[in-house]
Amino acid sequence: MPLFLITNDDGIHSPGLEALVQALSSQAECVVIAPDRDNSAVSHSLTMNRPLRVTRLRDGYFILNGTPTDCVAIGLNKIIKAKPDLLVSGINPGPNLGDDISYSGTVSAAVEGTMYGIPSLAISLAGEAPYDFTSAAEIAARLAKLILQQGLPKDTLLNANVPQSKSIRGIKVTRQGRRLWDNAIQEISDPWGRKHYWIGGGTPSPDSGKDTDSYAVNNGYISVTPIHLDLTNHQGIDHLKNEWRLEED
Repeated sequence: MPLFLITNDDGIHSPGLEALVQALSSQAECVVIAPDRDNSAVSHSLTMNRPLRVTRLRDGYFILNGTPTDCVAIGLNKIIKAKPDLLVSGINPGPNLGDDISYSGTVSAAVEGTMYGIPSLAISLAGEAPYDFTSAAEIAARLAKLILQQGLPKDTLLNANVPQSKSIRGIKVTRQGRRLWDNAIQEISDPWGRKHYWIGGGTPSPDSGKDTDSYAVNNGYISVTPIHLDLTNHQGIDHLKNEWRLEED
């Protein structure tokens, strides 16, 4: 039976995590290693300024007082004895689209798995509370089966976003779009009148490109985006060499 490593960035008690495990447990043995609290928007951070502790919650469930990336790194090196056949991160309550994936702990856990050579999938539910994870869990199981059967390109993970809708129109294979936020920095004052800033909220400005992840989700489609570890702009190499003439012999 295949072995899956399951994690998230919302913490061990997230209902999205439980829905994911239930959907995948018929396909594989699932080992869950998740943070002890919400770690949304921590990106690909590792905890290096304090020791980390793993607590066994029950059979196959472990809690770590660290980030999603910590969970993957420690899970693979210290907890799981065999190499997993698949890593799945989610289900995140809320989308991870466009520029947001740079901040996402959900996606970063899948990035870490890919760095270790494990096929990895990040899955998010694009909607608002109250969340119904049923469709997203079903899609996660479907994609997991396909990954096991077909494999993934080298150094590539999948980032899937499922609209929270009863009338999903289908699946689109997409590219990462742009998704900037307007008015995302809130200015507030404490009881003594001192100015502070709160990051969060605002209004997203989705990419209008019809082949992007955000366009697909906003139009009722499941978005599946292959994400590559190589961040190099290869056209940029030619530009710096030929236009800037930056290289020197």
